[in-house]
Order: sequence, then structure tokens, then C-alpha cells
Amino acid sequence: MRWRDASIGAVLCLGVPPLAMAATPLTTTQIAPGIYLHAGVQAEATAANEDAIANVGFIVGDASVLVVDPGGSAREGEDLRAAIRQVTDRPIRYVVMTHVHPDHIFGAAAFKEDGPEFIGHAKLPGSLAQRGAFYLRNLRRELGEAADGSEVIVPTHLVATTEAFDLGERIVTIRAHGPAHTDTDLSLLDERTRTLFLGDLLFVERIPVIDGSVVGWLHELDSLADFTAARAVPGHGPVAVDWPAALVPERRYLQKVVDGTRLAIRQGIDIGEAPRHVAIDEQRDWLLFEAYHARNVTAAFKELEWE
Repeated sequence: MRWRDASIGAVLCLGVPPLAMAATPLTTTQIAPGIYLHAGVQAEATAANEDAIANVGFIVGDASVLVVDPGGSAREGEDLRAAIRQVTDRPIRYVVMTHVHPDHIFGAAAFKEDGPEFIGHAKLPGSLAQRGAFYLRNLRRELGEAADGSEVIVPTHLVATTEAFDLGERIVTIRAHGPAHTDTDLSLLDERTRTLFLGDLLFVERIPVIDGSVVGWLHELDSLADFTAARAVPGHGPVAVDWPAALVPERRYLQKVVDGTRLAIRQGIDIGEAPRHVAIDEQRDWLLFEAYHARNVTAAFKELEWE
């Protein structure tokens, strides 16, 4: 924290305006009263899109603002912060990082001067310690100057089970999940509008990515299906208003990966060959299938071969 304060002070002493002064506000849509969303592009991270590939948003209460995923770079975070300031001058009190992946965390640096609680899963600090430096090097390599200002922000408030946060006459419930998409997944429910933010526990149109436990993910989907929600916001893809039917395509894909991988293991097909045999018929239904399906089957194989 002392380093953070010193760096901000140095910027101010030099008379250099914060990055937010030059920010271009993200275009946001009010998907429910007081809830704003910017849709990420359905693509891989590039310098052109500044890793703005995940859905990011914010919730405005009577007293404060909560950010749901600050974006994939400090530049996107600054643009999101500028969008918030177009809507309200209420303090940004909470910044939630729904899981460890780069497109959901590196915008957090843009909010340091607001002094919010950075909220993450109880396991997020450990995952950041293992992966953060690697992710940051990759971001700089992929984005070049567009990665400037991005850094690993360690959460200051950890959620291990379920907690409620009051934004002022507006309660947001944050739940920590077991290993699924990753082992650091959070979901958020705005109680006022029954808007469910799922991070990458839900993918719509873009292929799901297995980086935790495929069996655990299917278990979490069963639990999520019991939630009463008016709409669900995925980490990638359009907002789903048909809940819990929105889970069906993802569940189908993950179950096919599990069933097909188990069959490949029984048949003696090795890990390198398995992706050519498992759930190939799903290709027509998912964006970026070629980029991620083989990785998913490999991850599932490593998990399931020891059953």
C-alpha cells in the first residue's frame, strides 16, 4: 500500500494527470435499473482490442458503486472508470475480480486512487502469486504500449463462502464457488433486480474454457440452476434473460467433454490423440472452438485419468 500511495503521489507531484483524464468512456448499456454493462469482444486478446474481451460492468447504489470485473488492462479500466463517472459521482467502494484470468483483473490498477476494497475469492492471492507475473509478461508482449499501467492487484477483501455488501439501499450478494472454470470463481447477485453476474462460470456463444475442474464445474452449474434470477450476465457473450435455460448449451458441452474423455481413457486413447475424438460435433456451436477445445480435452484428461 505504501508503494501505491508513493506512486500516485509522484504522478501528482510531476503534474502528470492520471490516466483517467485522457480516458475514453466505455459504451455501456443499462441492463436493469442501476446496472451497467460493457460487452467484451468475442475474440482473443490483441493490441487492437486492448484485452477488452470480457464483459465488465458496475452497480450503482444510493451510497456507492461496485465494479464487476475491471477489465483486461489498465487502459480498459480507466475507460470503465470514466464511464462510471458519466453516470454517477458516488464513491467507487468495491472492485470485484471474479477470477484470476487476465481479461478480468488487469483493469484493477485504474481504480487504485479511489481506495476501494478489491474483492476476490479466498484462493485468488495464491493463484496470483503463481500466475500473476507470467500473465503480466504475456499482456505486455501481446498488447505492447496498450498494456502500460497494468499491474497485478492483490485483493484486500477475500470471500470464502457468501457475503452481502450494501451499496446503499442495494444489497449485492457475492458467493465463492468450488473449483470450476478456475479455482477462484465468484458470482454476484444484485438482490434488487435479481441480476446474476457469473463471470466465466457462464459462457454464451464463446466456447467455455476449463482451467479448474470440469467435474466441479458441472456441480456448480447444478447449484446455480437453483438461483432465481431475472437475467444472467456471462463473462463472455450476451446477457441471458432466459434463466436457467442459459446454462443448457454450456452444460451440454462440458458433459460431452467429460463423457467423451472418459470413453477415450477406457479405449486406451492417449492424451495427445483424445482431442480429435472428444465432442467434435460441438464445433459448429461455439466461437473460438479451434483455439480452446483441444486444451479443454487435455485438461479434462488430466483430471479424469485418475478416477
